[in-house]
Amino acid sequence: MLSYSILAATKGLSTLFYRFDTRWLSDEKFEVSDQVRMVVLLNHTSLFEPVFLRVASHRLVWRLSQRLLIPVADTTLQRPIVGKILSAIVPGIVPITRKRDDSWQQFLKHVHDDAVVAILPEGRMKRVTGLDKDGKPMSVRGGIADLLSRMHSGKILFVYSGGLHHVQAPGDFYPRLFKKIKVNLEMVDIATYKNVMHAEQHTHFIRNVVDDMERRLREHVPHCQQQPCNKSAD
Repeated sequence: MLSYSILAATKGLSTLFYRFDTRWLSDEKFEVSDQVRMVVLLNHTSLFEPVFLRVASHRLVWRLSQRLLIPVADTTLQRPIVGKILSAIVPGIVPITRKRDDSWQQFLKHVHDDAVVAILPEGRMKRVTGLDKDGKPMSVRGGIADLLSRMHSGKILFVYSGGLHHVQAPGDFYPRLFKKIKVNLEMVDIATYKNVMHAEQHTHFIRNVVDDMERRLREHVPHCQQQPCNKSAD
């Protein structure tokens, strides 16, 4: 109940302080909330992304409060304020490392039929330069394919973020209020998606999924001129 109260409060505050430009790319919308097994956020730009709860139905918020499972970098959870907030919001938060260890495999063991898994396929956060913190181009990691291989039915909810650097960029302590946030949404059937991505070998399946996620980043993420990296490109 505490988790739902926090998620609902986050949704309410986001409604109060931000304007959303939301567009659906699929015919199915939140009427199939009960079938959502995975939430995929593409274009990871800020730790302030819980504001996207604003666009979720109350029914989905309730489901997330009971079943949400999400991998989070252990370094993020070790932050004194952010770590506590995320741990309070997410009932099924699982720390993972960026080292070559078994933390990802340990996370996969938590994935069960009742879970709703949220994932940021890029695996790291885009800085205002449009690159990651090490100055390298952003790219999609293969972990999302590992998750899909364990799911056989339900829906994927894609959340295509226009970016939040104008609200809170990495390193900013306080968010900026009363900004316009752009987001596209899409419901995709898991079984149908896996059939399209099908490959005999798992490594080829991973490659197909990664390529598709890269395509979705290029084609489905809304253009927001308020992002510093977009201004330099315009």
